[in-house]
Amino acid sequence: MKNQWVTFINGKVMVKIEGRVMEPVLNALLKTGVPVWDVKRKTPESITFQIAFSDVHKLRHAVRPFDCRVSFLKGEGGPFLLKRIWKNSGFLAGALAFFAIIFVLSNMIWGIEIKGASPEVEHQMRKELKSLGLSTGKTQFTVPDVETIQRELSYRMDNITWVGVDLKGTTFHFQVVEKNAPEPGEVTGAQHLVASKKAVIVRMFVEEGDPKVAVTDYVEKGQLLVSGLIGTEDKPKGVPAKGEVFGETWYKTSVDLPLHSTFSVFTGNEKRRFHVGISGWKLPVWGFGDPEYKESVKEVNTKRLRFLKWETPIAITDTSIKEKEVVDRTYTKKQALAEARKLARNNLLSQLPDDAEIKGEKILHEKFENGKVRVTIHFKVIENIAVGQPLIQGD
Repeated sequence: MKNQWVTFINGKVMVKIEGRVMEPVLNALLKTGVPVWDVKRKTPESITFQIAFSDVHKLRHAVRPFDCRVSFLKGEGGPFLLKRIWKNSGFLAGALAFFAIIFVLSNMIWGIEIKGASPEVEHQMRKELKSLGLSTGKTQFTVPDVETIQRELSYRMDNITWVGVDLKGTTFHFQVVEKNAPEPGEVTGAQHLVASKKAVIVRMFVEEGDPKVAVTDYVEKGQLLVSGLIGTEDKPKGVPAKGEVFGETWYKTSVDLPLHSTFSVFTGNEKRRFHVGISGWKLPVWGFGDPEYKESVKEVNTKRLRFLKWETPIAITDTSIKEKEVVDRTYTKKQALAEARKLARNNLLSQLPDDAEIKGEKILHEKFENGKVRVTIHFKVIENIAVGQPLIQGD
């Protein structure tokens, strides 16, 4: 046969014919269009040859008029190979399932190690990682890439200076450098409590020490609020004054707000595509068609699949296409004043302690020019103004 590959794929059969006259049988086969090859005479009354598997039916019809015996010795090629595979399909399915399970397990996250962090920071980091979708048992190609994880952790956690992220096999390794901001230790030495700024006292609670001011008193910055000296004048005793002294303080804040602005926002519509790629060749598996977005932002995340400790040339590409739109925002003068007051209030709250509260506000000055409003606002705030001051010998 000229094309052995085609013959192998279609299948071939070795035939043995036994009888007194062989040549007429071969001539009958050729006349019916059945090609034969590898013709060999085994004995004076038997020959063997090969035919295509598809010609077996024609062979049966061609040899009927002759007094001969036909037997099929063996079959080779595609149909017989598939039959053997199907016969042993249990073993094949088991082998494929084994490799598939190993392949899936090799691309999952089985460990998250954090070094250099205190227990509190480590607990907070694990919560942030969980919110990012990174936890044990997740597949690696469904979590953000290493650069994104590092960027998000640095943005979300203000108690770390630097975090290194590395993926080794099925384990994420995090190296943390915390900010050097130790908590102030317990005050054990004798001290006074003095005012940190000008204020009018509105309420006070003294745990230890001798109060030197009362409610409604006006105090200057640095003025003594609670003395750390108790006892008699002849035998004073120094103690660490403790307590809270809340006073009404005052702040003046200025903000600028444009009356007209243009900015881009995400609409919430998102199209995701998944491709399986090998050496630059990509096969789409999910997310067909182009989204009809006027403006969009595309994010591409490519992860190579692993088998045990080896990295395969197979990669999963996750493409996220997010719709965005340009928004024109225009304020009236009344709306601009309201937004400016809200912005000034939020800016001030971000600078105040958690136990402080804003009791009142008043616009001191407002001005509209060059397409924007400039507002100066006076705020009344209630906050703890007491700070410690060590006793100096001779006090």
